[in-house]
Amino acid sequence: MSERKEAVQSAPPLLPRIASGDPFAVRSCIDRYDRLVWSLARKLSEGHADAEDAVQEAFVAIWESAHRFDPARGSEALFVAMIARRRLVDRLRARGRRGRTEPLDETIPSDEPPAERAAEAALVYRAVRTLKPDQQRVLALATREGLTHEEIAEQTGMPLGTVKAHARRALIRLREVLFGGDPTDEKTLTVEEET
Repeated sequence: MSERKEAVQSAPPLLPRIASGDPFAVRSCIDRYDRLVWSLARKLSEGHADAEDAVQEAFVAIWESAHRFDPARGSEALFVAMIARRRLVDRLRARGRRGRTEPLDETIPSDEPPAERAAEAALVYRAVRTLKPDQQRVLALATREGLTHEEIAEQTGMPLGTVKAHARRALIRLREVLFGGDPTDEKTLTVEEET
């Protein structure tokens, strides 16, 4: 075993200090785990510059998750590797989703007048505004960020079942407002209480 690896394994954990706001622990964390995070980033990135960005994002995710570290559940190095890998995989997924999207000018029919597109956009905007705030949030994370239900649950702290229920209710509500009833009717555009 290398001296560096041995020193890392025997050193006291840094994440509890980071969670408590110790600014010196952040620098120590970078010094201790830079090689680990960098090696993961190189494997899961497209080129050197992308890997550098990925390392920064991974460390931010590690610091944001520092309060969740429990030494009884595993070593600090394992926790750091897990958080960094999860963040790096999220980057890959996001890049894959962006790579699969078509340019906007190809997705909108060119023969449709701009005024009609604007009217449709306004109608959709008004329909989305009828949703409850949590439904709007889940819908935005799913459509704008391309997150899965599991990723939304993790990011928002909502239970997975709640995320799925919000997504389903939001889509049902949008379908009702946009296709079932007069969308300009004030009663249709008010937020209804769900039972």
